Formats: sequence, structure tokens, C-alpha cells
Amino acid sequence: MRRSIWVTVAIFVVCLSMTPEIKAQTQGWEEIFFRANQAYKGGHFQEAVDGYSKLIRFGHGQGQGELYYNLGNAYFRLHQLGRAILNYERAHLLIPRDEDLKYNLGYAREKTQDAVPKSQGFIGMTFFWLGSLSLSEVFWGFGILNMLFWGVLLIRLIFHSEWTYYLSLVLLVSWLIVCISFGLKWYQTETDDRAVILKPEVSILAGPDIRDTVLFKLHEGTTAHLERSEDGWSLIHLSEQKRGWIKKEDLERINP
Repeated sequence: MRRSIWVTVAIFVVCLSMTPEIKAQTQGWEEIFFRANQAYKGGHFQEAVDGYSKLIRFGHGQGQGELYYNLGNAYFRLHQLGRAILNYERAHLLIPRDEDLKYNLGYAREKTQDAVPKSQGFIGMTFFWLGSLSLSEVFWGFGILNMLFWGVLLIRLIFHSEWTYYLSLVLLVSWLIVCISFGLKWYQTETDDRAVILKPEVSILAGPDIRDTVLFKLHEGTTAHLERSEDGWSLIHLSEQKRGWIKKEDLERINP
């Protein structure tokens, strides 16, 4: 697959800095990744799903976004639309600017049966750039800018140059913007309550009991907001008017 080059390079770089025992283990992960790619190319999509899932499950951190993307592709080819969208969304949290991912996610969403209105909210509209950045990117940007800001202040204390005064002002404003951005991005990530319906069709009930009234039905791939779970049931909502209970195993949270 197209992603294999980047993930293989990441694995190779990690291998260079590891002990022989860990290198041997990593080479095992590399073999799993290679076999999963070969399985996908050969049309053995369930085998590819098993391989990519194993790498993700054991926290093979390098290239996680690409692994989720590949896993989403494999599920899509298995006609499991819900799990395909779930893994595309997880990949989007890590590699939000990837054009292939955005296209595949958009195409998969078009296949869903339920029209769900989307709203960016005040934060999304005001800090519009957050949608194209991952949490780790904002964190590293904040860290680098923080070092630059305090570095320039230190230089100004020593040399008292006029240019350091104006540069420190610019960096201070930038630091404040990035600091707020990081805080908001972290808050968005931690409060991300989106979940994807995994079953072909599910009934949304008035209460957490199979005998309760069916309010409406949802279909595979629909993204809802998860409020809470109890006794094997989850309370979800699509809007203020559309809200109800669903069996917990019928959906999965995007940000676990």
C-alpha cells in the first residue's frame, strides 16, 4: 500500500536506537506489517485487518495514523462501513491533513444512510486552524515557541538590543496564541465523545431496556455523541431532539 514506505522508515529509525533484544521484537513487528500489506494486495482483507490491528493493539506507536488508515481501508474492502469510518476517524486525529485520508473518509461517509447535521461550534470557528493540526503537533509547536521566547528574553537581558525587544513582543503574542491553542486542542481531544455505529441497523430506545419504546433507528457508520454508559447500555444523542439508549456493543468511541 501507499503507506508502507513511511511506516517502514519509521520502524527502521526506531530499530537503530534499540538493544538487540528489542530490535529482534521490532523486526517481528516489521514482518507483521509486511505480511499485512501483502495480504491486502492479495485480496485477503481479513488477514490484513488482523495484522494492522495487532500492531495497533500492542502500541506500535510509529506511524499509528497510517496504520489506522490502512485498517480503515481493509475494513472498507470487507464492506464493514462502521469499522472503516471508525478507523478513518482515528487516523484523522493523528494525520488530519492527509488528502487520501480525507477523500476516503468523505467517500465512506457518503455511504451512510443517516444524515447527521454537523456543527463546528464557537471554538472550531474561532480557532479554525486546530482542525488541521494534531494534538502532538500543537504540543511540539508550543514547546519550540516556548524555548524561543525564553531564549530571546535571555539574550535581551545580556545585550539589551532593540531588535530583541520587538522580537520578544512578537514571540509573546505568538506564545499566547499557541498556548491557548494547545489548551483548547487538549480540551477538544479529552472531551471528544463521538462514537460510530457498528451494526447494520440498531434501535434507539427510550430507556436502557430491550422492552422500552423504539424512538428511531440508526445505521452502520453513523457518528453519534456518547453521553454515558451503564449496565451494558449507552446513552447517545444526535441533537437535542434525537436522543436515546443503545446497546453498548453496537457502537465504539472514536477516541478510546
